[in-house]
This record gives sequence, structure tokens and C-alpha cells, in this order.
Amino acid sequence: MNPVEWLGNELKIIDQTQLPGKLVFVELRDYAQVVAAIKELKVRGAPAIGVAAAYGIALGAQDIQAKDKAKFLSQFGKILQAFAAARPTAVNLFQAIDRMKKVATAADFTTIKQALIDEAKAIHAEEKTATEHLSRLGAGLIKDGFTVLTHCNTGPLATAGYGTASGVIRAAKEQGKKIEVVVTETRPLLQGARLTAWELMQDNIPTTLITDSMAGYFLSRGKVNCVIVGADRIAANGDTANKIGTYTLAVLAKENGIPFYVAAPTSTIDLTLKSGDEIPIEERNPEEVTTIGGIRLAPKGVTAANPAFDITPHQYITAIITEEGIVSKPYADNLKKVIITK
Repeated sequence: MNPVEWLGNELKIIDQTQLPGKLVFVELRDYAQVVAAIKELKVRGAPAIGVAAAYGIALGAQDIQAKDKAKFLSQFGKILQAFAAARPTAVNLFQAIDRMKKVATAADFTTIKQALIDEAKAIHAEEKTATEHLSRLGAGLIKDGFTVLTHCNTGPLATAGYGTASGVIRAAKEQGKKIEVVVTETRPLLQGARLTAWELMQDNIPTTLITDSMAGYFLSRGKVNCVIVGADRIAANGDTANKIGTYTLAVLAKENGIPFYVAAPTSTIDLTLKSGDEIPIEERNPEEVTTIGGIRLAPKGVTAANPAFDITPHQYITAIITEEGIVSKPYADNLKKVIITK
């Protein structure tokens, strides 16, 4: 499955808003379409957003008509701004923008367009390698017979690679371990019910879907051995932004003595932010809360809030699984080490 694929002069993606009912591939032919796909969640998940943005930036660069590098960079800057405004929380997006900007600035004018394509491909390849490696490392934390609870979607759809939290689960199965997974529905957009359950079923992994409000019941009854989630941004002290509801799960896991792991590539770590207080939280359309699939659930006129992410303080996280190793506390010291070795 290739949720994000470069076809030479266009970007092909799986439209995740159509799953699980339909497997629809969409071909994006200009950068504005890629920006829209990110905003509309046709492509989502921090690593996948970064990969798609890199390809979208390269795609936009191909259409620039400029006679010198200064004029090229002027038009190129507008493309970067469009992607920077797409979504605020996932740091992979901004790291991809920064890398593409550096390549454009350093490249010779005659080769700049190809250099940007090459850099986008490199970003994609690195995410594939990183997610597969961290999944193999994280699988060592999963024992035979474990039941794992996961929240939101963290498989190939979200990473354009092997997966993060779901990748750890997949790798454990490939090691021959008998495991079961409890998947939260992940309201309001149901990424767990629509996407994670679908991906796990493709891998023939026994899966039980629950509503978000059932998690405490399962954790308190000894029905879960560990919780594994992904991340959209990890601050220097280990505070982690992930899908709304993650913080609740972390508190419940600690209360019940259950390990709580975060799985993410080092591209998701943002050492420029001291703590989670500095991570921007995306606020989405309240109609995502008041309706499902166009069907209204709440009375018209009711006020609804819709933060897409929350912050899990580092003290609730047992370990952070990266491709450079499994990071333990103190995160403020140890996260720096995995970035330095990259």
C-alpha cells in the first residue's frame, strides 16, 4: 500500500476521508491541490503530512517560470507559505518546509527543480526507514500474549511508511507473537474506527473496537497490557502532542499501572520548544463534533469546541520509541542524544 506516491509530474495519494467504505486514489497535479488535501485530511498523520508537503513543494516548483534564481525564490516563498498555513501542530510539516527551503537556497539555478524532487524523495525514504526501524525496536516491548490499546491512526496511512504505534504492533506480529489490539474509535473524526481498524484487519491482527469512553473500563479491568500511541510533536522535555484524548489515556494508564509508550520518528521531536505549553493546538470546525457523515447529532445552535490535539505531560510517558533507540527519562537529557546521533 502506497498512501503517498510520486509519479514524476504529480502526486498520488489515498483519499483517507473515503475509507473504509472506498479505497480511492487521487492524483494531485499542482501544489494547491496538495495543500487542500492536507487541510481536508485526505492525507494526514505527522510523517505523511511532511512527506506529502515535500512532494507538493517540489510539484509547485516545477511550474515556476523565472529567468533568474532571485525571481524563482520569490515565487517559491509563496508556495512555502501556503504549506505552512495548512496545519499548525505536526512539526514534520515545518521540518519538510525548512529542508526544501534550504535545498532551493543552496542549489544551482539550472538544477534547482530536480534538486527539490530529489530532496522530497529523500524525506520520504528517510521516513520509511525510520518508521520501520522504530517499529522493530518497539516490538521488543511487546510480549507474546499481550493486548495493546492504541488511539487514533498510526499505520502506513499516517506515516507514508511502516507505521509508528501501529508499526510496533505489526512488527510484534511479524516476530510471531500472538497479540490482540484494542482500538479506540477516536472521535470526532473516527480515525481509529475508520482507519486503524481497517489497517489492522488488512494485517490479520485480532482487533476490538471500543468507544473512547470505554477505555477506562478496559484499563481498570486488567484487559490491557500496555498503551502505544503516536505523536504529532514532541517537545524537548518529552511533553507530547497527539490526537485529542491521548492525555486522558495516559492518566488512566498511570492510575492503573499500565505502561504508556509514544512511538515516533525523530523528525517529530522539536527541541526548539521547551515544553508542551509551546506546542500550537489546531482548532477544527465545530461541525465535526455536532455531525457525523453529514448527520446532525446535536441541536442546532449549540456551542461546540473541537481541539484536534492535546498535550500529554512527560511524566505520564513510560518511554518514547524512536528509530535511534528507546528513550527513557529524563527526556530533557536523553531526547537530545537521539537527535545528535541522526
